[in-house]
Amino acid sequence: MPLAKIVYASMTGNTEACADIVADKLEELGWEVELDECTSVDAEDMMDADLCIVGTYTYGDGELPDEIVDFYEELKDVDLTGKTYGVFGSGDTFYDDFCLCVDMFDETLAMTGATKGAESVKVDLSPEDEDEAALENFAETLANQF
Repeated sequence: MPLAKIVYASMTGNTEACADIVADKLEELGWEVELDECTSVDAEDMMDADLCIVGTYTYGDGELPDEIVDFYEELKDVDLTGKTYGVFGSGDTFYDDFCLCVDMFDETLAMTGATKGAESVKVDLSPEDEDEAALENFAETLANQF
């Protein structure tokens, strides 16, 4: 059974809710899923997965959340060649740099040698019905890469 590893950071629960939607859809599609909060894993743990997924919120004016900075920095030194990745996250459209950290992780995961398997999903605050559908489609698109 293929393994999907989802690592996320969530302060208010919005990104965690997104991670749960993605995890549930992947499990429904027959994947083994490891869902981990970012402070409980190392970036090297992604090497064990077929599908590497990161979910993050964007703090303030485009800053990485404090709790995911170490994971982000470690990720730059990991070789994920042959892996497929996807990124999702939550933010607030009040800010000019809406979900900037999603883009930052997208760029960093691309530098690891992994292949982007789906377009990133950006959610304004908490996931609504249309966001849930987009996240499920994201998971299905990623799963269909295998």
